[in-house]
Amino acid sequence: MVKVAVLDDWQNVARQSADWSGLEARAEVVFFHRPFADADEAANALADFDILIPMRERTPFPGTLIRRLSKLRMIALPGHRAGTLDLDACTAQGVLVCNTGGTLGSIATAELALGLLLAANRRIPGGDAAIRAGRFQEGVGLGIVLHGRTLGIVGLGKIGALVAGYARALGMRVLAWSPNLTSERAEAAGAELADKDRLFATADAVTIHMVLSPRTRAIVGAPDLARMKPGAILINTSRGPLVDEAALLDAVEAGRIIAALDVFDREPLPLEHPLRRAPNTVLTPHVGYGTREIFEEFYTQCIDNVLAFLDGKPKRMVNPEALRGAAPA
Repeated sequence: MVKVAVLDDWQNVARQSADWSGLEARAEVVFFHRPFADADEAANALADFDILIPMRERTPFPGTLIRRLSKLRMIALPGHRAGTLDLDACTAQGVLVCNTGGTLGSIATAELALGLLLAANRRIPGGDAAIRAGRFQEGVGLGIVLHGRTLGIVGLGKIGALVAGYARALGMRVLAWSPNLTSERAEAAGAELADKDRLFATADAVTIHMVLSPRTRAIVGAPDLARMKPGAILINTSRGPLVDEAALLDAVEAGRIIAALDVFDREPLPLEHPLRRAPNTVLTPHVGYGTREIFEEFYTQCIDNVLAFLDGKPKRMVNPEALRGAAPA
């Protein structure tokens, strides 16, 4: 019987997010609720599986791991892409990759960015912790009125443009920068084009919305963080490595800025990681796209993709050239 692995179900929500009965009638489906410690553990655990359903970029699949999975024939990928999946290695090994839609993903992530802005600014986690510890207002600290303040957006794509609209609704001025951003595109999103130095020096909060690539890795570095106003907020719901983590730790531990983060260089964030103890931080566990509607869409379409593959009629193919080696087991 075909074996299907549903990976990265860290929130234990995959089962309830879709109807698995049709697939379970034709395949053995195994749900993995914990992350793998390393590539060796992943290779050993997945050696007998024909099809994988990972969750975006939680488990990385470099070519070195793909080549160790000799039985693998298909990956049903939630969303459009995964930067940690070696597509060329999949194609070379005859592993077909099929993706899904994700119509609400940008909206969900933009909404979380807004939530992190408000939570960090008004010290909401600190207030909650104070009450639960038997205190009231003691030690909570003060935020600022965001109306009339400035939000800087690094990366004014679909998500960044949504956040710009939310900021304008709060009465904020919006500055935007990315390497290829034009004044016309900025204006269309209701933002003002600024150079990078001015954005970081002027903004009361900066939010990052860029795709991680070799060109954008550490695009926010120590000089940028040093330019930020004392007490300014840095929000990252995109990818951890977009920010120089060591410089960010220095800035928050020195009390110069507040960091509101949904993403990290390594995920899950290790227990001993200093960010877990750092002051001036609001942390969420990479849940930007993790809403009920999105998971229902992801898993329903992944099941549909797997069944189509088993029927010999694959759909939503990312690398159709792999078909010559990707036959159902």
